[in-house]
Amino acid sequence: MLRINFTERDFAISDFENRIWRNANSVAINKYWSGELAAPERHSAARLLWSESFLYVRFDAVQKEPLIVNESPDLTEKADRLWERDVCELFIAPNRNSREEYFEFEVAPTGEWVDLKIQQTSGQRETDLKYHSGMETGALIDNESITMAMKIKWEAFECSPKAGERWLGNLFRIVGKDETRGYLAWRPTETEQPNFHVPEKFGDFEFLGK
Repeated sequence: MLRINFTERDFAISDFENRIWRNANSVAINKYWSGELAAPERHSAARLLWSESFLYVRFDAVQKEPLIVNESPDLTEKADRLWERDVCELFIAPNRNSREEYFEFEVAPTGEWVDLKIQQTSGQRETDLKYHSGMETGALIDNESITMAMKIKWEAFECSPKAGERWLGNLFRIVGKDETRGYLAWRPTETEQPNFHVPEKFGDFEFLGK
């Protein structure tokens, strides 16, 4: 379970030095989708916070290999097939009784982003590519590390959590290329081939009191 602390103050998503982040609980993203432990140089962690207006998500990742990124990023619109490059992802389902309806948010080391609304029915996945959340992103490439973050308003979910409520979700990182490409997950999906779209493997996101 990931327990998400409340913040009374909103802040810029690119403000990585903000002390408010110290109040966020951290979960490791250090296993591949299969459950196998990844090498330390690919480990990462996620921290989440929530306020009256926004959900905040931050990924801190070790980066000791060449970046797989767009050399000419466009941050004004969602990036086409961003998941084919280095990226961190949040899947989140507000309705525990309908985990097959969920949202996907991605952020790259460049600050590029993707937001999608997804519904699975009878094994088929329908993706709303026109979905627009208004998400904000921030990213920082440092010496052998990367920080990526996203800020999403509750209107994007058409609902907002109450203190003590639990939503469902998962957190991921994709890094590398070709035969060394790695698909890491907070909660491994344990599929035969890399696949993050496995709602039955979602974990609990508990929104703690104000």
